[in-house]
Amino acid sequence: MIPHRASFPEGFVFGAATAAYQIEGSSFGGAGPSHWDTFAATPGNVKHADSGAIACDHYHRWAEDLDLVKAAGFDAYRFSTSWSRVMPDGVTINPEGLDFYDRLVDGMAARGLRPFLTLYHWDLPAALSDKGGWRNRETCHRFGDFTEEVIRRIGDRVETVATINEPWCVAWLSHFLGAHAPGLRDIRAAARAMHHILLAHGVAIERLRALGQKNLGIVLNFDHASPASDRAEDLRAAAVQDAIFNRWFAQAIFQGSYPDLALEGLAPHLPPRWQSDLPLIGQKLDWLGVNYYTRHIHAAAPDTAWPATREVPGPLPKTQMGWEIYPEGLQGFLTRLERDYTKGLPLYVTENGMANDDHADIPDTVRESFIAGHFQAAQNAIAAGVNLRGFFYWSLLDNYEWAEGYEKRFGLVHVDYNTQVRTPKASWHALQRALARN
Repeated sequence: MIPHRASFPEGFVFGAATAAYQIEGSSFGGAGPSHWDTFAATPGNVKHADSGAIACDHYHRWAEDLDLVKAAGFDAYRFSTSWSRVMPDGVTINPEGLDFYDRLVDGMAARGLRPFLTLYHWDLPAALSDKGGWRNRETCHRFGDFTEEVIRRIGDRVETVATINEPWCVAWLSHFLGAHAPGLRDIRAAARAMHHILLAHGVAIERLRALGQKNLGIVLNFDHASPASDRAEDLRAAAVQDAIFNRWFAQAIFQGSYPDLALEGLAPHLPPRWQSDLPLIGQKLDWLGVNYYTRHIHAAAPDTAWPATREVPGPLPKTQMGWEIYPEGLQGFLTRLERDYTKGLPLYVTENGMANDDHADIPDTVRESFIAGHFQAAQNAIAAGVNLRGFFYWSLLDNYEWAEGYEKRFGLVHVDYNTQVRTPKASWHALQRALARN
C-alpha cells in the first residue's frame, strides 16, 4: 500500500517529472539538432536506432499530458526546457520554442500545478557540440545566455529553477563510459566535462541571481556504492566510485573542493586554474534536488587503469534496467546529505522510479510496491530530521529512455508509440488514491 498523502508533513509536494528530449519530439517547432540526435543517428549507440524526433509528441499533446498530471492528484510538474528548441544553433533565439514553453507554463497555472523548471536535461545543441561541447569552457557562458532568455520569458511563473539535471550523467557517463551523447571514452574529456558542467551551474546561478530569480537549485543523482566484500581493496573500490559519482558534485557545491580519491585520477586532466572556479560553483542555493534509483556493488580491478574498479551483480530484485531495488539507499542519501552537506537546506526527491516491461492492460503491482518502499524511505528520512519538502515520480509517461530507446518503460502512463494513445497504469491509479485529499 502506497503511504497516503496525510502521512506526510503538511504542505509536502507530490509531483511527476519528465524531460524535454524524452517526450516533446525534437523534429517539431523549429528545434535544431542536438548531440542526442547525432548520437542516435550513429549505428550501435541506441537500441533499434531510436531517436527523440517524435518521442511522445508532447509538443502537440501537452494539454492532454497536463490533464493526466492534474487528474492523478499531483501538486507539481517537473519539466525541462530544450536548449536546442530555444536556441537551435546554441545562440540564436527561436521564438516558436519560447512560445511553446509559455503555453506549457500557462497550462500548468490553469490547472493549479506548480511548475518546477529544469533548464538543462542533456540536449546540447549540436552546433555547440561541434565546438567541443562540455569540454569547452565557452559552453558554460553560452549556457548562461540560454538561462537568461528562458527566465526572462517564463521565470515569473515558475516555482523553482534547477540549473542542471544529473551532472554525473552529462560528464562521466557520456565522456568516460561513453554510454550517452557524445559517446566519448576519454579521461581528459571526462575531467573537463566534470568541471565545466559545474562551472555552467555556477554561471547560471550568478545570472539567475542578477535577474532576481528565486528558489534556485541543482538536481544531482546519487547511486549507493556498496563494496563487494570487506577486503580493503573492495572497500577502496566502492569509496572511489562514491567519490566520482556522489561526492564530486556535492562536495564542490557545498564544501568548495573536490574529493582526493577522485582527484587521484582526474587532477592531471582538469583545465588550468580550475581551483579559481570553485567559489562560483559553490554559490549558495535555496534547495537541492535528489535523484535516486539504485545501488551498485563494486570490486577492485587492479589490472585495469584508474579507477581500477568493476561492478559485481547484486542479489536483490531488479527492474527492467537491471537495477537493484534498494529503497534503503534513498533514506541513506537523504540523511547523509543532511549530515555532511546541506544541513537544513530544503531537499526534494526530484526523480525516483522504475522501468518495467509494461503493457497497457497488465497489473502494475511491482511499480506500486517500488513507490511504496521509496515513499517509506522518504518518511524515515523526514523522521530522522531531514528537511525533505517533496517527491517527484519519474516518469509521468513512458518515453525515450536515451540509449535504451523506447524499450524501457518508466511511466505511470503507458504510451502506444504508434498511435500516441495514453493509458494510465494501475500505479497511476494507486497514486491517485494515495494522493486524494479526502
